Amino acid sequence: MTSPVPSPVARPAQRFATTRWSLIVQARNRDDIPARAALEELCEAYWLPVYGFMRRQTDDVHEAQDLTQGFFASLLARDALADLHPDRGRFRSFLLAAAKHFACNEWDKQTAVVRGGKVVLHSLDYEFGERELSRELSREQSAEAVFERRWAVAMLDGVLNRLRAEYEFSGKTVMFECLSPFLSGDQIGDGYPGVCETLQISPEAARVAAHRMRKRYRQILREEIAHTTATPQEVDDEIRYLFATLRRS
Repeated sequence: MTSPVPSPVARPAQRFATTRWSLIVQARNRDDIPARAALEELCEAYWLPVYGFMRRQTDDVHEAQDLTQGFFASLLARDALADLHPDRGRFRSFLLAAAKHFACNEWDKQTAVVRGGKVVLHSLDYEFGERELSRELSREQSAEAVFERRWAVAMLDGVLNRLRAEYEFSGKTVMFECLSPFLSGDQIGDGYPGVCETLQISPEAARVAAHRMRKRYRQILREEIAHTTATPQEVDDEIRYLFATLRRS
């Protein structure tokens, strides 16, 4: 499988340890600390799609920020978990449905309380969010379309950041920088000869290293998506949906 890779974003890699979305479902019924931690980490990793959705609901940037904070306050306070059902097993689908419900039914109440109040998630960078959303906000796209595209981009950015961190940990930062442009399976620029010169390796060694990087990229992608689905059977469907969303945008 080949996959398009967005430009790397210089942000800390997100890790989910061994927690799964299936653990989060348990948080509906009891105070499960690992489940709550998993939910908060997922929210921190994927807050930008929600913010994009809220920005389509209002032209007031501060109001969109308030709505985003209010939404996550409600979510992390377990209020939204009461609506969780097994047939809504994908975190992406649940998050979008919950954001729609919040925007429609709790607009006035939440925005009146949240501004200047308790920070729900760790330092949401709204200036970064505005820059990232500039493309979507300049086009005629629905709030749902903005959410779906930003979800896909956030997922692939997280995968790429995690892959980069692995190479840096192994002392192979230069190799990552040289070979990551080939993750899509296409040779660009001067191709492998330029890589060979920089890394001082043979063309065959460069091809093998690129193949290994693509294989690891796919493995990480499956692992990260597994954290947002309820069953392993949903992973392939979610991967197909992810890239179909990027092709439409």
